[in-house]
Amino acid sequence: MIKRSATLSLGLAAALAASVTLSGPAAAASTPIGACGGGSYHVIDSHAFGSSAVTYLLYNGTTNCVVTWKTGAAGNTTWVRAVIWPYGGEGKVDADYYRYYAGPVKVNAPGKCVKWGGSYGGSWWESGWEHCG
Repeated sequence: MIKRSATLSLGLAAALAASVTLSGPAAAASTPIGACGGGSYHVIDSHAFGSSAVTYLLYNGTTNCVVTWKTGAAGNTTWVRAVIWPYGGEGKVDADYYRYYAGPVKVNAPGKCVKWGGSYGGSWWESGWEHCG
C-alpha cells in the first residue's frame, strides 16, 4: 500500500511539474508590449518574417526591448530569436525553440545607437546601427 501511494505521489508530482513547464514565460504575455514589461513601452520599429513572425523593437525612454513574436504558427514549437546590442556595449540574445515568442532582450541605451534583429525558422534579419539618441 505504501509503495502504491509513493508511485501515485510521484506521478502527481510529475504531472504538476509538466503543467508548470507548459505555462512558462514563453506563454506569459499576450502582446509584445506585455512581454517587455508593460504600458510604458511603445513600438518604434519592426521587421516581419512574412506572415509567420514579427521582430519588434520597443522603447520606454531609457530601455530598448526586442521581442520576436510568432503570428502564423503560434503554439507550434519553432526556432525564434531576439537580439539587441547597444553601440559600444554587450549584446543580448534569446534564441530557442519556442511556442509563442523569443525575448524579451533588453539594454539600457539612452543616447546610443542600437543594432537589433531576430530570426524565425531558417530566416534571420539584423538592422544596422540605428535609432540613435
